[in-house]
Amino acid sequence: MTSVVAVIDYGMGNLHSVASALRHVGASEVFVTNDKDQICSADRIVFPGVGAIRDCMGEIKRLECDDPLNEVIFNLRLPVLAICVGMQALMTRSEENEGVDCLNIIEGKVKRFPDDLKGLGSDILKVPHMGWNEVIQTVPHPLWDGIPDRTRFYFVHSYWVRTQDRLQVVGGVDYGVKFDAAIAKDNLFAVQFHPEKSHEMGLRFLKNFLAWEGT
Repeated sequence: MTSVVAVIDYGMGNLHSVASALRHVGASEVFVTNDKDQICSADRIVFPGVGAIRDCMGEIKRLECDDPLNEVIFNLRLPVLAICVGMQALMTRSEENEGVDCLNIIEGKVKRFPDDLKGLGSDILKVPHMGWNEVIQTVPHPLWDGIPDRTRFYFVHSYWVRTQDRLQVVGGVDYGVKFDAAIAKDNLFAVQFHPEKSHEMGLRFLKNFLAWEGT
């Protein structure tokens, strides 16, 4: 089965690392692009992101990447994977940069970890949340195939997601606060962690994405 993947390029992500990982797990072709025709003609879409949400949203709007993203999600119904700030950009609004409206594709908020974030006992946890953490699989999903519950994935973020519809949450993490690490809505799957940086299980996750039909 061929799998052509478009990685949406709005200048705010570790795009070529994601593209390399997708090729490694079997994608027949990977385009890093903001061209609407290329995005809409792919078999599946990756929407990554790193950096400040105001800058990300500014570039998404300037390059009109929200147009093909909405097209592939709602009209073409292609499988879409959002990663890190890509996940946060899908929400309604973020607290970052004194408040930024996001794409509102999924109803929810992006909130900042408190400065006095505490783990078990009285240990102060570092912000940003950077490194490996267990993801608790709250709902079975094809993208979890072959990945044991509480597998550790790699995170880098200072803000966390809380979706309004709790039935959309398929994976969670406890880092002083319990936050949504993975959400699924029809043909859309979004994760806070970086699968391309998560070694063997991250590659397994991306391989599952290539096989997923989005339903």
